[in-house]
Amino acid sequence: MTSIHGILSFPLIPIPDISFFRSNPDPFYALAHELYPGRYKPTISHCFLRLLSDKGLLLKLFTQNIDCLERVVGVPNEKIVEAHGSFATQRCIDCKTPFPDALMKEAIDKSSVPRCQKSSCNGLIKPDIVFFGEALPGDFFQNRTLPSAADLAIIMGTSLTVQPFASLPGFCSEGTPRVLLNLERVGSLGSRADDVILLAECDAGVRKLASALGWLDELEQIWKSTGQENSLRQETTKSERTKHEALENEIIAVTEEIEKSLKVTEDHCTSTKNSLENENQMPEVPRSTKDQDQDHKEPIKENEPIDVTNHDVEVHESSKEILTFKSIENGEERKPGFIQTSSQDRSSL
Repeated sequence: MTSIHGILSFPLIPIPDISFFRSNPDPFYALAHELYPGRYKPTISHCFLRLLSDKGLLLKLFTQNIDCLERVVGVPNEKIVEAHGSFATQRCIDCKTPFPDALMKEAIDKSSVPRCQKSSCNGLIKPDIVFFGEALPGDFFQNRTLPSAADLAIIMGTSLTVQPFASLPGFCSEGTPRVLLNLERVGSLGSRADDVILLAECDAGVRKLASALGWLDELEQIWKSTGQENSLRQETTKSERTKHEALENEIIAVTEEIEKSLKVTEDHCTSTKNSLENENQMPEVPRSTKDQDQDHKEPIKENEPIDVTNHDVEVHESSKEILTFKSIENGEERKPGFIQTSSQDRSSL
């Protein structure tokens, strides 16, 4: 379902402000090309609204959607209050003269900006969608308290965060059941004893409700009459085929990556083997005089004191190993286990 808030998340499209529209209407008409009726199809939730109307049970339908899908599925215009307006009608923003639907559709298909047909005006044409800086339609305020006359209120597919639309469920009388079909709990719904919360996708929720009422066959019949059932099945098949192709491509990519890795490993093994063979064939390098002198040094006897002034000693203060030398520096024997040095000694070691 498309609300005015869909515009806010559309990439690179400024917030639909009437002042901005007057100065630069092009971004909005780029968006309108994507949102215009005919680009989106009704769902079974829209069909449920039509079923309520057909049974004479629909008092009024309040919607924030601007895509006219309630009209497309067959809900009578007089039963609908489009709180944020819609693409259903359009007019000049200056002289308020209505603009023909056919010409509006032609302009939006071309992503062009239509102008008022009056030569004396030539003002910008805008769909009757409520922009920031504009008042909500009078129809909304005339019917705002109507929920108080309802025997049952169904709220679905909304965040109930935008006022004054979010205030509508509060007008229901105490004791009137309020049924929420939504992915999450919103507003004050659930605070009354008669509230019913069904957290699910709207389509799943209305099917469950229709089944409980014994209306499921009728609902499915309306759904078939819209032609969306077949298109949905085709889209599902296409989606499944796309997922299958994506999985196959992923398997091929992983296989190629493994083969590439195995090739690298094989090359590395061959290179290592050749290097080892070359090392075995290399002549022995003569030992240095220093290394030969080391062989002639007398071994250190166990427990014999070591004069650290004549030996290179590396002190690791952070190591957990305990040094086992005894120092006889300055003729003073230190405690076994540590080499004690002054800061000056440390700098010389």
